[in-house]
Order: sequence, then structure tokens, then C-alpha cells
Amino acid sequence: MEKLGLRCIVWLAPEEPNQNVMNFVDDQDIQLHHLGVLEGGNASDPITEDMILEAFDLILDKRNHPMAIMCNIGRHRTGTVVGCLRKLQRWNLASIFEEYRRFAGPKVRILNEQFIELFDTDLVRIPVDPPEWL
Repeated sequence: MEKLGLRCIVWLAPEEPNQNVMNFVDDQDIQLHHLGVLEGGNASDPITEDMILEAFDLILDKRNHPMAIMCNIGRHRTGTVVGCLRKLQRWNLASIFEEYRRFAGPKVRILNEQFIELFDTDLVRIPVDPPEWL
């Protein structure tokens, strides 16, 4: 991961990152944005629209790139944020769900797919100078 030259990590899990992640962030001078604490609750609680929008404020700001979007396992919260990002990029739903399912494996959550399908991209604040991939 060192070779990626990360500037920012968006951490989506409600629990703190483990010590290895914290050491890496400190050693590499990476900004860590812990969005999971905004929601409280536990890891099995679904992600909220507010957290998605907060994550997008960071993801769409080119000053934060390169970045990593992470949670403790990388399936559900990360998959939902990335699925909503794919929707913002105008991917078709079949492709979004195929990508989500590939990373969720046998633990696919239908509620996450429903959240992605119903997510209103009009709520996202697009910056004046958005990333090229948007």
C-alpha cells in the first residue's frame, strides 16, 4: 500500500481501525476520516444516506486523491459506498450489483442492493472541478 502514495483513507466502520492501520496512517502521513463514528451502533447496522453523502464530499475532492475507501471487512459498507459511486458514474444496475456481489461473496445483503438502487444521486454535491472519472 505504501506505493499507492495515499493522501486519504475514508474509514466507514463504526469501530476504530486496528493498530496496524493506525501505524500505517501515521507513518505515511495520511489523513484518516473516520465516518463510521457518525452513526454509532454496530457493524451490522446498515449504512445511512448521510454517511454516503459525507463520504462523497471526500471522494469527489481531488485534493484527497489518491485515496482508499475502507471498513473493517470491506464488504458491506465499502461495497454500498462504491455501489452508490458507480451509480453516480452512470453504471447500469446489473454491473453495479455484479461488482458488489463479487466482493460480498456469499454474504450479499439485499438491503444494501436496495439502498444502492434507490439512492438519489441528485443529493450529491458535485464539485466545480470534479475528478476525471466522474
